[in-house]
Amino acid sequence: MYNFTTQISREHTNAEKYTLRQELFGTEDVLPAWVADMDINTPPFVLEAVKKRLNHPIVGYEEVPKSAFLAQIAWMREQHGVEFLLQDMFYSHSVVASMAVAIEAFSKEGDGVIVQTPVYPPFFHTVKKLGRKVVKNSLVLREDGSYGFDMEGLQAKITKDTKLLLLCSPHNPVGRVWKREELEAIAKLCYEKGIVVFTDEIHCDLVYAPNRHIPFASLNAQARDIALTAIGVGKTFNMAGFAMSSVAIPNKGLREQFKKSYDRVHFAQGAVLSHVAFEAAYKEAKEWLRELKIHLKGNYEMLQGVLREHSGLIKLTPIEGTYLAWLDCRGMRLRDKELREWFSKEAKLGLNAGLSFGREGSGFMRLNFAVPSDTMQEIVTRLQKALKRYDKN
Repeated sequence: MYNFTTQISREHTNAEKYTLRQELFGTEDVLPAWVADMDINTPPFVLEAVKKRLNHPIVGYEEVPKSAFLAQIAWMREQHGVEFLLQDMFYSHSVVASMAVAIEAFSKEGDGVIVQTPVYPPFFHTVKKLGRKVVKNSLVLREDGSYGFDMEGLQAKITKDTKLLLLCSPHNPVGRVWKREELEAIAKLCYEKGIVVFTDEIHCDLVYAPNRHIPFASLNAQARDIALTAIGVGKTFNMAGFAMSSVAIPNKGLREQFKKSYDRVHFAQGAVLSHVAFEAAYKEAKEWLRELKIHLKGNYEMLQGVLREHSGLIKLTPIEGTYLAWLDCRGMRLRDKELREWFSKEAKLGLNAGLSFGREGSGFMRLNFAVPSDTMQEIVTRLQKALKRYDKN
């Protein structure tokens, strides 16, 4: 029913991944595959809902309609088996903003906040900017290239001043979809130590069979009691430009504490068109998402096929969720700056440097494969040609 084949040009649209090419890569002549939004059309039913709303000539202040949150609550219940109530929900324009409020609400300057690197850079940047201490507990890189939690290391690093754990689930950039037993170990330890868990589940819908996203708040009563769950439409439906997400907090005490910091920021109620788009996505997107995931998995397999031929140079980290490929380029034996330049100058691809996700990302690169089929073919063609030239040298 939906076309994920043809590239729609984003040139001259202020799209971040295109307008910043010169600044970041030193040239406009790169195919950008870095920012985590899709070069795939936002669902047509979302755009139609927005057009319909614009038939009314006044676009002023509006409250987030209950129906929008109820649509999200129903989606999370049906798709992921977690039950939130209307009273649990807070509007937010971004997960990072929600994270900042949580850090201010549940810690004070100098307190420790646990971050499990390599991870999305705002996790540790936000902690530092707010004057908290980053308690870094690196993920364990296994022999098969997958990652896991270091539970022994985590337990050893917790002190009386450790107040919050930031969980990325599914994980950006390593693509893990955490198993129930892994999450239960985190929940048990944090509950016993009185640590609140802010869980970024923005990629929860982008999970590939046989893997299944387990919401942290759905694990058990203890996990639900310490969980703040950040969710939204930005990644799943390519709607980052609508700047609308939410935070679900079932525990009344945590909810009230969060609200004190939340109210100081003055989030207000967001934008009228965002409300409409948000609700339409959650009500109408099941078939669109099913087809999207088939398409994304095909793109991943296309990349996998090329890199299998050059596994001595680049290994593809096994992916369970997200549309972000984590490339282990340590076989190329290049320094991080050289590696980034090789991708931009030799392969003419603009990727995220692994080092930006923490020092554990040294020697890695992140590639966004949420693109139309013809664009993905161009990405793998450029990469394959560059790797063949590298092999010859």
